[in-house]
Amino acid sequence: MYQDKTLVCKDCGKEFVFTAGEQEFYAEKGFQNEPSRCKECRQAKKNARRPAGAKREMYTAICSACGKETEVPFKPSEDRPVYCRECYEARRK
Repeated sequence: MYQDKTLVCKDCGKEFVFTAGEQEFYAEKGFQNEPSRCKECRQAKKNARRPAGAKREMYTAICSACGKETEVPFKPSEDRPVYCRECYEARRK
């Protein structure tokens, strides 16, 4: 249904791929607009909002799928599953 698209970053002008999986995710979340920045520029924009030198607080959790210990950037709650990076990526596809 979805196919990879090549987009151009509005900040740096570099081409980046908006994957079929990302498009499906955007549709599931009801997002109307395609991303306008590449991953690097999105990350730089997020970091610019954080005070200089401030590290993001990370929390330790156990992956609900494989049982491996992982770190996540949010406080896990008992009522929702938490996944390690590998399991999260596998579930997105």
